[in-house]
Amino acid sequence: MRIAIVEDDPSQLELVWQWLDASGHEGVAFQNAPAFLNGIRDNDFELLLLDWNLGEFSGLDLLSRIRQTSKIPVLFCTSRGEQDDAVKALRAGADDYLIKPLGRLELLARIEAVARRARKKKATNDVFEANELRVDCESRTITRDGAAIELTAKDFDLAVLFFRNVGRLLSRARIHEAVWGNTGAVTSRTLDTHVSRLRNKVGLLPAHGWRLTSVYAHGYRLEQVARDARVGAAA
Repeated sequence: MRIAIVEDDPSQLELVWQWLDASGHEGVAFQNAPAFLNGIRDNDFELLLLDWNLGEFSGLDLLSRIRQTSKIPVLFCTSRGEQDDAVKALRAGADDYLIKPLGRLELLARIEAVARRARKKKATNDVFEANELRVDCESRTITRDGAAIELTAKDFDLAVLFFRNVGRLLSRARIHEAVWGNTGAVTSRTLDTHVSRLRNKVGLLPAHGWRLTSVYAHGYRLEQVARDARVGAAA
């Protein structure tokens, strides 16, 4: 998983980052709230580890800002052990609350539990529309005007990843991890083949309001196309 860590203590930040790295996660470190708010604009994080004491901008303040626009799972990691503090954090939208000093195994177990609950919630409730397409994550189907599009399991996972990140540049490593997991059997050519097939199957083309492009030496980006651009593509 790609996990953001917001912690103002450099030694604690380094320790948690090492634990995540050794466990196969990708940790991205931020020492204050403004740095995280700037970083989240261009990054796709799956979970946030959040300290309470962040100087002028508290973790609770940051959580309030995050919950205005994002449902990212949040695990508080803090030295504040009062019950009232935990209640405040959970009511503000935190998914779990862990009191320092942190233990490696417990932290990793809490991360897995929070991520598992978040995935289950998405899988059971997530149905959304994207232009003429309807994406149903419970039945794992994509339809256009009521007609189902024939997709493999990997096709569907790849499509959902792009639709959840419209406008964002996704690295090949990020796509590989999200769709194929930790297996090393997928080559760059295989990924390109899957993307090309998905583009044609789902119609991720300007004529349908989409542009799925390759960014040299990095990855792929799915963008919505304006109406006038669609008309030109159709012509």
